[in-house]
Amino acid sequence: MCELLNFTAILVGLKSSDVNELVAKSFSVTKILLAENNGSDAATSYFKHWVVLVEIFSQAPKGIASPSVINESLKQILDHAVTSRLVDHLCLCLATSGASLSSGSTNMLLAACEACRAIWSLMDAHEIFFVKENPSLFPLDALQSHSLARLDIRDHARGWLAGTEAAKVVDAVTRAFVRSKSVQFAIVNCLHQRVEPALSAAIHVLLPLTENASILSRCCLHNGIIPTVLCGLPNSLPVTTIVSGGADVFKIYWKKFCNIYAYNLPKEAVSRLTILAQLVSSKDTTITSLQPHSTSAMLALASILSLEGGLSVESAISEIAVPLIPPTSTLCDHLKISSDCENDVGPKNTKAVLSYWHGFRDGCVGLLEAKLKWGGPLAVQQLIASGIPLLLINFLASNHSIASRQGVDIPNDGVGLSPIGVVWAVSSICYCLSGGVLTFRQTLLSSENMKLICSLISDVHLKLVRSWVGPGGGKDGIRDTINTVIDFLVFPFVAVQNAPGLPAATASVNSGFILNMGSAAERVCKEDKEMVKAIVEDMGKYIKILLEVGVPSIVLRCLDQLESKDLGRTVAFLAKMVGHRPLAVQLVGKGLLDPNRMRRLLDSSPRDATLDTLMIVSDLARMDKGFYEFINGALILDTLRDFLSHEDPNVRAKACNALGNMCRHSAYFYDSLARHHIIGLLIDRCADPDRRTRKFACFAIGNAAYHNDMLYEELRRSIPQLAKLLVSAEEDKTKANAAGALSNLVRNSNKLCEEIISKGAIQALLKLVADCSAVALNPSKKDAVNESPLKIALFSLGKMCAYPNCRQFLRSSELFPVIGRLRQSPESSIVKLAVAIVSKVTDAS
Repeated sequence: MCELLNFTAILVGLKSSDVNELVAKSFSVTKILLAENNGSDAATSYFKHWVVLVEIFSQAPKGIASPSVINESLKQILDHAVTSRLVDHLCLCLATSGASLSSGSTNMLLAACEACRAIWSLMDAHEIFFVKENPSLFPLDALQSHSLARLDIRDHARGWLAGTEAAKVVDAVTRAFVRSKSVQFAIVNCLHQRVEPALSAAIHVLLPLTENASILSRCCLHNGIIPTVLCGLPNSLPVTTIVSGGADVFKIYWKKFCNIYAYNLPKEAVSRLTILAQLVSSKDTTITSLQPHSTSAMLALASILSLEGGLSVESAISEIAVPLIPPTSTLCDHLKISSDCENDVGPKNTKAVLSYWHGFRDGCVGLLEAKLKWGGPLAVQQLIASGIPLLLINFLASNHSIASRQGVDIPNDGVGLSPIGVVWAVSSICYCLSGGVLTFRQTLLSSENMKLICSLISDVHLKLVRSWVGPGGGKDGIRDTINTVIDFLVFPFVAVQNAPGLPAATASVNSGFILNMGSAAERVCKEDKEMVKAIVEDMGKYIKILLEVGVPSIVLRCLDQLESKDLGRTVAFLAKMVGHRPLAVQLVGKGLLDPNRMRRLLDSSPRDATLDTLMIVSDLARMDKGFYEFINGALILDTLRDFLSHEDPNVRAKACNALGNMCRHSAYFYDSLARHHIIGLLIDRCADPDRRTRKFACFAIGNAAYHNDMLYEELRRSIPQLAKLLVSAEEDKTKANAAGALSNLVRNSNKLCEEIISKGAIQALLKLVADCSAVALNPSKKDAVNESPLKIALFSLGKMCAYPNCRQFLRSSELFPVIGRLRQSPESSIVKLAVAIVSKVTDAS
């Protein structure tokens, strides 16, 4: 061996192309000798040979050789690889090979393929070394493990291999890939090779370049520039380009790409993505085993397509995605094989192509999710017929590997589902719910299934996800896991949102928008009336299961796991549940209105979460006065007062609505409203530029005057505001609320009668009655009468007739005869009100 290496060094030193063939043969012989001499005596000498070989290689970048054997000298080899800058030499080899290949020569193709294998081996070796020092199971594996010692829950989150040598290798290759067209050309040529080692290596050199589910698996989160190059954006960047990581960075690039090529997707981009799709499928008619390159390609393709989640379904990418995704039968075969052949595809095979941070099923499940999302009802029906929902549920129920079931602590063998795979699996099941009543009932009306899905957002599993160092872990992993499970749980609420007899699921505009956007349940609501009818019938059973499983409590605890910016979806689901009394009772009992929690939801949340929190308070207050004590204990009145002057009209409107409902059932909050100086601000909102705010301000003022006259003096200033609204171009509901408020201002005493007369309130009510009388006297306009504020205005005038000065003003008004004519209305309730007013006024005279 020593003589061979010395001979090779001499040949390389000649710097002559005449000896290149001889150098290549020498490297080949060296590789064979190193691979075959694996006895214990060779362990120490291997490192010496490695050092000599790297030194020779650094002088001959046009050649290639890299032992892939990992033995006892791993640490020494890796340290030397770092100090000798081996990865830079390998990248230079790719650049040289790519330049040769782009000129039309194929002489350097083998060199490019071997360089990819060497780079992947180096990455993999660094990962192996890291995993040996930091062993961990997939979060779902650890959750289901019977050994609590193996849960290994850490209190801190770490980025994927952040700061490790593996990350530095990825950075070096990333820089070379982004800045060199030749490197790109070399790797793409390797992708075209059907030789398994070269193909897998090429895919997996790209896989780590962007760290988490993206164009080629881990690539996207680590660096957002790589996918733009792969997909046809600028092929080179100046050497000063800063290469930085982050999922958000990649998604920005990806969306820019989709916008740029919204209608004319470059042929080059389609071609490159098509290569991945072709690698998934087997030439054989029957799939009996999973080829490593197929597994890799599935993960890569699923990762890039998953980034389409926030984009329009009509985008150019989604249009090409459906034909690129393999047929349903192929995906189902792959998925079932990965289930049936665990003993055949264990650690040895899977670790040859997948990182330690991805599960063997991840890619296949990711493609299923993409197919369900874009394939429409037909794709859903095909996958349901193939038994996919039950199969995915079984995967989630028994995800841990053979070894972990035997109680052995080992790193993941790639057979199960990583956190990314779990999210894709739950999302796929959710899409299948729209496929029919049977699937809905088998999935959502099963306590066992609900317990299984909810365990994914349990405290233990979320802590495991937070501490997961691979893709799909950390804070973003927690957010994605919670949001996906909530999409699953909220399905029936969204599907029946317009069904009669149930609380309106869109009572909160915000929760309706957040949860409906892209939801399969929204499609059901619009297209399948029979299924909606069945879900309505089963809603009581579903709510009972939610209570049995303890979903309200579990979802509440999720709030503590999320960053404030990510609270929107969870709070929206809470707003849905609050519309059903049994769920509302459990939510309040489990601390929904805890003052610290409410302070966070109202003060630190994004706008959508704040609005839905206000809606939660409003719905609880409207539902039952028994919630008043808990709302009072939430200590939110100062915040509500501040919200009455908020810059966002939606916040002002919902604050008014909440305060109105807090006065709906009793005078419990009257004293608090006075102490917190809220009444004056409510009156100001009657002149708010926003129409919805004006409407709810009138509603709140009316309820603040309903139960007693405690607040009458403060409310005196509202009378001219209410009178003005009656004769303005307002919507009927606002006028009805204003008329009702005036009625309540005389309901409990005559303190404000003079003000009501002098400020024109009675005259405004009479003017409103006169404006509505033509419709009220027309037999064909009965429906219009029911929607008009006429009845409330007449009721208010009837209340005022209890006081002599009000009766006197009515009798002397030139508009009073209008009320007499209303006794001829075809609407009996209007006749009754008109008769009562005329009787009181004329009898008193």
